[in-house]
Amino acid sequence: MIPLPLARIAEITSGALSGKADPRAVVRGPVVIDSRDVRPGSLFVAFKGARVDGHDYAAQAVRAGAVAVLASRPVEAPAVIVPDPALALAGLATAQAAALPDATVIGVTGSAGKTTTKDLLARLTARIGPTIAPVGSYNNEIGHPLTVLKADLDTRFMVLELSARNIGHIEALTRIAPPRIGVVLNVGTAHLGVFGGKEAIARAKGELVEALPRDGVAVLNADDPLVRAMAARTAARVTLYGQGEDAAIRAEGVTVDERGRASFTLHTPSGAAPVKLKLYGAPAVENSLAAAAAAYELGLPVATIAEELSEATPRSRWRMEVTDRPDGVTVVNDAYNANPDSMRAAFEALGALGKGRRRFAVIAALRELGEDGAALNEELGRLAGGSGLAGLVVAGPDAEPVLEGAAAVAGPPSAVSPDISGMSPSNGRALPIVHVPDAQAAAAQVDAWLQPGDVVLVKGPRAMGLERTAELLLGGAPQ
Repeated sequence: MIPLPLARIAEITSGALSGKADPRAVVRGPVVIDSRDVRPGSLFVAFKGARVDGHDYAAQAVRAGAVAVLASRPVEAPAVIVPDPALALAGLATAQAAALPDATVIGVTGSAGKTTTKDLLARLTARIGPTIAPVGSYNNEIGHPLTVLKADLDTRFMVLELSARNIGHIEALTRIAPPRIGVVLNVGTAHLGVFGGKEAIARAKGELVEALPRDGVAVLNADDPLVRAMAARTAARVTLYGQGEDAAIRAEGVTVDERGRASFTLHTPSGAAPVKLKLYGAPAVENSLAAAAAAYELGLPVATIAEELSEATPRSRWRMEVTDRPDGVTVVNDAYNANPDSMRAAFEALGALGKGRRRFAVIAALRELGEDGAALNEELGRLAGGSGLAGLVVAGPDAEPVLEGAAAVAGPPSAVSPDISGMSPSNGRALPIVHVPDAQAAAAQVDAWLQPGDVVLVKGPRAMGLERTAELLLGGAPQ
């Protein structure tokens, strides 16, 4: 961050110095919300959560090197006391962004693929100049300002991921660091129950392009009608990407190898170049095109864009991580989160990656789908049951619609671990379906089925923590 004395931080946040805080003491960063992340020169922001109160760790944070604590009540440490630490954090980030007028802010939003696209775009902008981007999915009212506060006077690009849990959320994030380029990926079914429909989701995602200045650029997915329609909502110039002929940045001749990795020719208005992705799954093409379109607008040559896309590997955890165990079993860890659209994409990737191999899946019931939840989870079960699996494990609560959907196309669930040692996806036997209570039980069940050469997909909503299933599978048979 840009170094600031405590007196200036108090001024920006309308806070009061407390606990013998020295107004001349300088915060040099990082700004953190976990006392374990404190480094010398840090500012520790204390939040009161449902289970943990950061104020209880204030003294520990200062002992670890924090200059002070941004807190909502006096603590046993130097502090800046504010009414609302979240609003104060946003205000501090807003002031920091305003002090960097030469830094280009690029916002990325969409129902799926934000993190992968952000990671790709940050890789591309780093070819031009110093870039900051969120770690993982720091994309909400806390993670967004924390990312902005990583910028310093050398920063040339801020690649920021913006999420929305309701109307107005993205608009609020754009006020912290006003974007010059806005990338909208898709309008899907994530948080469908919260928004009430895809039109409302589109309205929320479109707040990003509405925030763009007249000399900015809206990078829109030509293949998604709801995204394409956002062109009417911005004063900025519009660039379309996709696989259709009318997209300025497009992929032609897409092919997929035996590991589910796509290759294509990247076409731009100034030329074309071949791309061979190391990322897995069909959505990687869309994400790559979005990143390419934004990078092209920044002046990167098409050959450089293609080179970087072809070398990119996953930067953020639990998103289509494909790992081969020593015994030849392949574990696909896509457990970060899930919605109906990303589930379909994951099973498509599993089909490509597992062609000619026994395929298994560990999934869980999707959440935040509102009144359509039961029907969409039953559809998920049908998707899984009809995808040629050799065995399906459904973990966690509210699994009945998933189990019913899978059974409707593949046979009834199993109450005990079935013996499928001689089974293949095409031998006509009913699909073994097992319901287990948690991630650890899921790992134990599927590991009992696996043989050398098999492939297993692990994917579910964030709250289920199915990354633990994948970790257990990769660490050997669960205990």
